[in-house]
Amino acid sequence: MLFSEATVALADPQKLTDDLVAHMLAYDVAHDRQGARVVAHLGVGTGILEPMGATLRVRVEAPDEGGLEMLRALLAANIVDFAEGETPAIVWSGFEAGAATFANFRELRLVESRELTPRLRRLTFTGTDLGRFASDADLHVRLYLPPPGVTRPEWPRPGPDGRTLWPETERCPAVRYYTIRRATADTVEIDFVLHDAPGPGALFAVTAEPGTVCGIAGPLGRTAPPAAWTLLAGDATALPAIARLLEAMPAQARGIVLLEAEEADAGYPLTAPEGVSVRWLEPSEGGESPLVAGVRALDFPDTDDLFVWAGCEFAAARALRKHLRSERSLSRERHLAVGYWERGQATRS
Repeated sequence: MLFSEATVALADPQKLTDDLVAHMLAYDVAHDRQGARVVAHLGVGTGILEPMGATLRVRVEAPDEGGLEMLRALLAANIVDFAEGETPAIVWSGFEAGAATFANFRELRLVESRELTPRLRRLTFTGTDLGRFASDADLHVRLYLPPPGVTRPEWPRPGPDGRTLWPETERCPAVRYYTIRRATADTVEIDFVLHDAPGPGALFAVTAEPGTVCGIAGPLGRTAPPAAWTLLAGDATALPAIARLLEAMPAQARGIVLLEAEEADAGYPLTAPEGVSVRWLEPSEGGESPLVAGVRALDFPDTDDLFVWAGCEFAAARALRKHLRSERSLSRERHLAVGYWERGQATRS
């Protein structure tokens, strides 16, 4: 395990720590309080905050340099954002600024685009040293998409305090999160959901020509661990993740898949073990989410060895987390509900 530390002078380290904990709670970040010390479990690694007098001691731990860079950037950005009226000096041990890109960043080139359903398109990219994205432990990646008319975008890089330095606006790539559908040492496949009002990701999926360059970083994001019974629930945006989770299941797996999606999406290729049933739910624009209602109506097996994974709209994800914790009494280790998009907001993909 790699680690990096910084001691940051602040006017009120305890208040900043409390503000960061409130921020974690708002975003459902798993964390523990050990007296004044806060340990945040951040997927790719761990972040530790400890107020000590007039300073805040910060430590990040991760299994590789890419994860360490991500955590340094995240915590440094949050410390600066929450240190109102201050300009904290953040100097990390074991960190040298000036790298051209982050360690977990790779450049990709589009080689193929094909339709899977009327609303889903698979893009195939090539690159070098892409094996890290084949991990079954992490499903998601950041995609850096070139601005319209820019054939050679500039990439973000680590700043002197670990925060991300972004290029000038006209050359700055748009960042969107996607699920890796399949990866090898030199190829990655990503499935894009198309929208009536497309954002940068969906627009890229329908307009990018072979040879177009983009960037990728990661992987990140929790998966569904093995369990005696598994529930996978999602809307169309979660289809790629659910397909990948199904493929990773053993032949003897048991469980249910609930999918809230249009009839046209039913043609999306899914391969489920014999003991896992797949049920399609018709989307609804008003009232309770059909996905949330579907989960509520299920009879869960009488076992502690189960896991619930969900990917859907933000409000539905919040409702599912509340239901699973309050009504099903599932611990944090037994469920994960991720918000992929937000109703009423500009398209995120």
